[in-house]
Amino acid sequence: MDTTSEQPRSRRSALRYAALLGLVAVWLVVTGALALTIFTNSSRTAVIASHDAVVTPTMDGLVTLRSGPFLPDIRVAAGGRVGADVRLGKTEARTVDELINRYALMAANPEGQVERLRSIVQEMAVAATLRGLAIAVVPLVLWWLLGPQRRRMLVAHARGPSGLVDVLVVALLAVIVLQPWRGEEPRQEDAAIWVPLTDYLDSVPMSAEAAEAISWVELRSDATTAQTRRLLLSLVDTFDTGQAFYREAAVEAGGLELRQPEDGETVVVLVADRHDNIGMDKVARAVGDAAGATGVLNAGDDTSTGQPWEAFSLDSVQAAFADVDRWVAPGNHDHGEFVPRYLADRGWQVLSGEVVDGPDGGLILGHHDPRASGLGNWRDVSTVTLAERAEELAEAACAHPERIGTLLVHDAAMGRIALSRGCVDLVLGGHLHTRDGPHEVVGENGMVGHRFTVGTTGGAAYAVAVGSKPRRPADMALITYADGRPVGLQGVMLQTNGVFVVSDWVPLRLSPLVDETDVEESDLHDSDVEDGGEDDAEPDGDGDGRPEETETDVEDPDGSN
Repeated sequence: MDTTSEQPRSRRSALRYAALLGLVAVWLVVTGALALTIFTNSSRTAVIASHDAVVTPTMDGLVTLRSGPFLPDIRVAAGGRVGADVRLGKTEARTVDELINRYALMAANPEGQVERLRSIVQEMAVAATLRGLAIAVVPLVLWWLLGPQRRRMLVAHARGPSGLVDVLVVALLAVIVLQPWRGEEPRQEDAAIWVPLTDYLDSVPMSAEAAEAISWVELRSDATTAQTRRLLLSLVDTFDTGQAFYREAAVEAGGLELRQPEDGETVVVLVADRHDNIGMDKVARAVGDAAGATGVLNAGDDTSTGQPWEAFSLDSVQAAFADVDRWVAPGNHDHGEFVPRYLADRGWQVLSGEVVDGPDGGLILGHHDPRASGLGNWRDVSTVTLAERAEELAEAACAHPERIGTLLVHDAAMGRIALSRGCVDLVLGGHLHTRDGPHEVVGENGMVGHRFTVGTTGGAAYAVAVGSKPRRPADMALITYADGRPVGLQGVMLQTNGVFVVSDWVPLRLSPLVDETDVEESDLHDSDVEDGGEDDAEPDGDGDGRPEETETDVEDPDGSN
């Protein structure tokens, strides 16, 4: 064997591998520098704290909230090296009081906004890294394409006088572009002194919990006008009251004596008409945990207008139920594309007229409310009426080869036709802002179904629920399933005085799953149950599809819920 020729070959291979590793190391170093530069100089427009906001990453370990000329800027420690600069823009709050109440409620329940900001910064970091990787590989590819001979020529050129001229030209161009002789005028923002918020409000009486909660907040000390101070006092008072109310309610909910699921049973919590009251999300989750719930059914109206500024409400309900199964049927106040798209992007099963897998392996059907409502007493006319939507759902339920366990809609009126035909076990809805049912209905085919309306989980009066506590009793329900079918439910209500009212668990009578052709006419019975015949399914003549006695919303004669 000729070992003399093998040694140079091995040496050349080692040199090639070393050169390759060197190129990779250079690529990674350049990538890191580029990614950091791109990351700290990038920005992202998003909805933060119900404002249009511009988020810019920083490396000072602080999250600075710049609220404009009217309210003072605040900052908090980010808990790491990476921070963010958040400049608030336009908001849809109608009054300053409403804005302050909204701030206070979000400050008392910040998880949704914190997670939203964290995800935005993480997405920007990933994008900057990918761009850095792509840009850093360009000079390496060009270096490789030049080949050894041209590279040697370039190196020789750079060492000569012409190379020095090239360097001087590049330096001159850089100076012309950067213009370092142009200084910036001093800004008031740069001269500001940051002080702890507790020092700014040193004369304000507050609970120890509130003082501890705001101890990590710093405020620009130049914001000392009387009106601004009064706004901050209002915010702290609302924050203190709201945090205590909802925290205590969540703790008490954990100790409620609720019916526990038996072997083979699954429980989900039913919420509806939150209307931006993010304080109730922890309470609803605590109620669900106390009952062993593994999912949530959301009957809609999470917002009041369905606009992007209300993303804070969706972020909150997502943070509360992120680790359980989630289904939602958007309501009339969630009209438009924003709410369903936002929730779908975060893993919610947004029901849209198709049968999908539901709780406990059963089937669920639902659809968004065809109506459109806002903060006022109005409703837009939709191309689809409530009666037409009810007919669509009935046809989808009755045409499916397997029985539908749950029909989840915002207004239970959309499930009346499906119930009257005997095609679903349970219709769940909200919209009325008061609890109704459960009502048993025997369908035309002899199959038994039920209808239940949960009250407003946000404790909303009309379309408004933001405040230091619910404006009316806040309602939730626990639905029990066995073999994919609903077998019982239990209501849980939080009154405005902080006292819970737990209803008895109500079993739901179900018909056995048999071929409908085997059901005799004599099996129909309507003693002690609600009439489920043709009269119950017929529209009342106003295009709503709702019987006259339930046409208007409870305590809402203008129908704007």
